[in-house]
Amino acid sequence: MRVFPAQIVHRGLPAAWLIALLLSAGTLAPAFASQSGRQNVVVLGDSIAAGYGLDTDQAFPKVLQSNIDAANLPFNVVNAGVSGDTSAGGLRRIDWLLKRPVDVLILELGGNDGLRGLSVDAMQKNLQAIIDKTRSAYPKAEILIAGMQMPPNLGNDYAGPFQQAFVTLARDNKAALIPFLLEGVGGNPDLNLPDRIHPTREGHKIVAENVWKVLKPVLLRISGTKTSAS
Repeated sequence: MRVFPAQIVHRGLPAAWLIALLLSAGTLAPAFASQSGRQNVVVLGDSIAAGYGLDTDQAFPKVLQSNIDAANLPFNVVNAGVSGDTSAGGLRRIDWLLKRPVDVLILELGGNDGLRGLSVDAMQKNLQAIIDKTRSAYPKAEILIAGMQMPPNLGNDYAGPFQQAFVTLARDNKAALIPFLLEGVGGNPDLNLPDRIHPTREGHKIVAENVWKVLKPVLLRISGTKTSAS
């Protein structure tokens, strides 16, 4: 049976969330404002994006930035990952994030909803609301949805609709879908921290590659760069 990494549910989440948001307020704003002439790729996520247990420079958003720079593409990755966050938490944060331009939104939320057994319908509505708010503020924004899966022991009655929710969101919003963010990492103890929940540095490299396969064509199209770019 495959065991899928997911996010730790922290006690006292509101306080932790507030602290993380306050820290983000001091670090994300310069990231949005810097790199004049570059467009913003915002990763709205949870502990996977935040690089739980690692230095943030080792998390997959940083690897994506390296890929972008190597391909000479004019984009700046903004890591808006907060450990323990849910789809509802992301919805609460999105208005603040939209105060700066968002050209591409990578929506990496929902894993904690699943771990807590929260309503799939409510999760889908929250994610849809995030997409709606983003496109209302920036109609040309591209959306990438990171698909997640729950372990089979939660039962097919939950795991099936949970996985399908991401597919439905991508289809209904004409968004790009990353089929399973943790493909090749989930269930592999060599690619996860001792908690067997969060990816190691090597695991994050694979996660980044899963995202890059979908993100790269989007960035090439936006920038008008020929597909021969590496």
